[in-house]
Parts: sequence; structure tokens; C-alpha cells
Amino acid sequence: MNKTELIEHIAKQADISKAAATRALEAVIGGVRTTLKKGGTVSLVGFGTFAVGKRAARSGRNPRTGAAIKIKAAKVPKFRPGKALKDALN
Repeated sequence: MNKTELIEHIAKQADISKAAATRALEAVIGGVRTTLKKGGTVSLVGFGTFAVGKRAARSGRNPRTGAAIKIKAAKVPKFRPGKALKDALN
């Protein structure tokens, strides 16, 4: 399912227009992005938790030349599925 299909699903399930569903989805994504950017977490009970993880700096290799390179430390988004989501899949 891509974003367009998700918007169509939201519009049909909530009995709203696609434009309203698009605004709602963008608001949710924006809220998650803003919270994670501030270092917080977003917990959706039954669905899962979005959080920020830290990846340490490390050394790697350039696959083209084989030369050693330094990879900077980074913050990465993480998602832990909730129990209800896990149970729905099994």
C-alpha cells in the first residue's frame, strides 16, 4: 500500500473526502516528524511506538575504491510494533 492508496482507504473508512483524508494523514505524519525531531517518542496504543535511536560514528569502506572512510554519527527513526499489531499478524 502506498500513500495514495492509504489516503483512499482513510477517505472510504471515515466517510470523508480524499482532500480531508490527505490533510489528516499529512497532519499525523507532521506531528510524528516534529515530535521525533525534538527527541520525543510517539506511542499509538495497539499500533506501536516511534522513537529516535542513535547510531554511533564508525569506519567503513568505499565499495568502489576500497578506501577507508569515516561514517558520521546519526539519529535514526525507529519503530516498535505494539502487541495488538503483532497479534493481528499471527
